[in-house]
Amino acid sequence: MAKIKLRKWDAAEYLKTEEDMVLYLQACMDEAGDDASLIAAALGDIAHAKGMTQLAKDTGLGRESLYKALSGEGNPSFSTILKVMHALGLKLEPQPATHA
Repeated sequence: MAKIKLRKWDAAEYLKTEEDMVLYLQACMDEAGDDASLIAAALGDIAHAKGMTQLAKDTGLGRESLYKALSGEGNPSFSTILKVMHALGLKLEPQPATHA
């Protein structure tokens, strides 16, 4: 029987355009509820797609600290999130919450 080779799924491989990145982050924010780590991980996926080294230069933050903060396991400060979003060309846009 032939062996099947599997590899870990990486969202960054599918984030090709700015629109892909925005829609992905929007979907993650919609699904996250109170789970801030999901949003941080989504920003990490976008950062991987764009290039973590360039993001580190643009934010003035260390590359390793960005990897940790945006892994979904880290706990980045809000200022770090804002710096990352700004460097990625993204912004927070408040809207009224819809209640089902």
